[in-house]
Amino acid sequence: MDIINSAIAQGILWGILSLGLFISFRVLNIADMTTEGSFPLGAAVAIVSITNGINPFVAIILAMVSGMIAGSVTGFLITVCKIPSLLAGILTMTGLLSINLRIMKKPNINLGENGTIFSYLEKINLPDNYNIIITGVMFSAIIIIIMYLFFKTELGQSLIVTGDNPNMASSLGISTNIMTIIGLMISNGLSAIAGAVLAQNNGYADVNSGLGVIVIALAAIIIGEVVFGEATFLERLIYTIFGAIIYRLLLVGVLQLDIIGADDFKLVSAIIIAIFLTVPQFKGKFFSRR
Repeated sequence: MDIINSAIAQGILWGILSLGLFISFRVLNIADMTTEGSFPLGAAVAIVSITNGINPFVAIILAMVSGMIAGSVTGFLITVCKIPSLLAGILTMTGLLSINLRIMKKPNINLGENGTIFSYLEKINLPDNYNIIITGVMFSAIIIIIMYLFFKTELGQSLIVTGDNPNMASSLGISTNIMTIIGLMISNGLSAIAGAVLAQNNGYADVNSGLGVIVIALAAIIIGEVVFGEATFLERLIYTIFGAIIYRLLLVGVLQLDIIGADDFKLVSAIIIAIFLTVPQFKGKFFSRR
C-alpha cells in the first residue's frame, strides 16, 4: 500500500509538469524542449533560495519567474529570430545547463534540514506520503482553476486561437508572436514550479534532473487523453493529472514484476507512450470497419 501511495503522490507532483507542457504541446502545438531546462532551473532556484532562508512558498514563486524568463527567451528565438521551435527550445535548454550550474555553484545541492512546503503537514502525523498527496492535490487544484479561468478570458482565447489557426488569429488582429511568447512563458513557468515542488520533495536539486522529463510529462497527457477520451477543456486538465498518476502506477506495476530494473525507467516510458499513441489508431480503424 505504501508503494501505491508513493506512486500516487509522485504522479500528482509530476502532473504539475504535465500541465505546463499541455500549454505548449496541446494549446500552441509546439514541441518545446525548453521544459528540460526550465524544470531543473526551478529546482535550482527553489533549493538555493530555501537554503538562504527564504520561505519555501516564496521560493516557488521565484522559481516560476525564472521559468517564465526562460520561456520568453525561447519565444524570442522563435518569433523574432525565426528559429524553428524545436531548435529554439534546444538552444535555450543547452544555455540553461550553464545557468543552473552558476545558480547552484556545483552539480547538485542538498536541502539539508531546511523546511519545505510539505513540512507544515508533517506535524499532523499523517500516514506516509499523505502529506505529499494533500499538498500536491492543493497545488494542482489551484493551478487548474487558474488555468481554467485564464483560458476563459480574451487573452486566453487569443492564445487558443493562435495555436489552432495562426492565420485566422492574425486576421482577427491577434499578435501571434506575442501570444506565442506569453504561452511559452506560462508553460515554462509551470515547469519551473514542478521542478521546485519535486526538488523540495526529493530534498535536493540536480543539474541533470531535467533529462527526459518531457517524456514523463508527455506520457501523462497522452494517457489522460486515451483513457478518458473526449472531454471539455477543464476535464482535460484534470485528466492530465490522472494520466500522470496512471503512468506512475504503471511504472510501479512493471517494476514489481521484476522484469526490469530502475535503470530502464526511460525505456519503459518510451514504450508506454508508444502504446498509448498507437491505441487510438487501432480504435479508429476498428470502428470505421464496423
